[in-house]
Amino acid sequence: MGSTVGRRLPVMADVAKEAGVSHQTVSRVLNDHPNVRSETRTRVLQAIDKLGYRRNLVARALVTKHSRTLGVVSFDTTLYGPASTVYGIEQAARAAGYFVSIVSLKSIDRAGVRDALDYLADQGVDGIVVVAPQRSAARALDDLPLGVPTVAVEGGEAGEVSVVSVDQVEGGRLATEHLLSLGHETVWHVSGPSDWLEAEGRVAGWRAALEQAGREAPRPLAGDWSPRSGYEAGRSLASMRNVTAVFVANDQMALGVLRAFTEQGVRVPERVSVVGFDDIPESEFFSPPLTTIRQDFGAVGRHSIEVLVRQLEGGPQERERLVVPPVFVARASTARA
Repeated sequence: MGSTVGRRLPVMADVAKEAGVSHQTVSRVLNDHPNVRSETRTRVLQAIDKLGYRRNLVARALVTKHSRTLGVVSFDTTLYGPASTVYGIEQAARAAGYFVSIVSLKSIDRAGVRDALDYLADQGVDGIVVVAPQRSAARALDDLPLGVPTVAVEGGEAGEVSVVSVDQVEGGRLATEHLLSLGHETVWHVSGPSDWLEAEGRVAGWRAALEQAGREAPRPLAGDWSPRSGYEAGRSLASMRNVTAVFVANDQMALGVLRAFTEQGVRVPERVSVVGFDDIPESEFFSPPLTTIRQDFGAVGRHSIEVLVRQLEGGPQERERLVVPPVFVARASTARA
């Protein structure tokens, strides 16, 4: 048996020889050039498969000036929303023919964001998507001297970069209007952290719906997205006899609220109706199954990559702001007052 130690890896010339074509024809096939006959393309692809040829992406990038790689900057991917957003972006990028390089930051400040963007630019990425759910992250994108096309996800209003986001205000409005339509006098709110743009938008939608209905908005109870913070808020709400409807800013906090209500003997939805936000995979298995607002993270990923590719293919353009509508999901945690 022959040894494989030191065996030379196949190069493009080997593929050309095996397929009986020129070096230039192999290059055209690898770059999806249209001016290659189908039988020739098939022969080249068969040769590539037989020899186990792997293209040199670094060399290709030097020739084409494109790495076919996109950078993604994200924060706190332990949370369902940011993690699902990054997954949606990665899937959309791959579908568009791009690889993805991800940088996850712990601290959200201008220096940290600048370092991440500079790092990705040094790696030669063609474009960057920044998941910027916090106001401090969105501000860090302003006036950054970066020559790489960049798109922000949940990054507030379109300023220096284009923005793709879910309509958080509409989501808060849908949740509140649903509870009011069931005859509840008002709706209490367990909010997310104040520096999160998503939490800010959901509060705004909640307030707008109450104001439009001529109802007074109770003081929100602040949470931090965790089930524990929802549990603490739920304990406070359970002690108030006038609470009949609660809109919770995410499903994980809603889980804590439901646990606190169960411990305090507050039946859902018989005494209090509860609506969450996100539609995490577990929400339909809560007790009771949770009425919630669904965010289409797949659509967010597709739109962010579409915006970025438009910039890559068409050069500098006007900054865009694309908004993905939320979807109301009715389950068993709400009922008539």
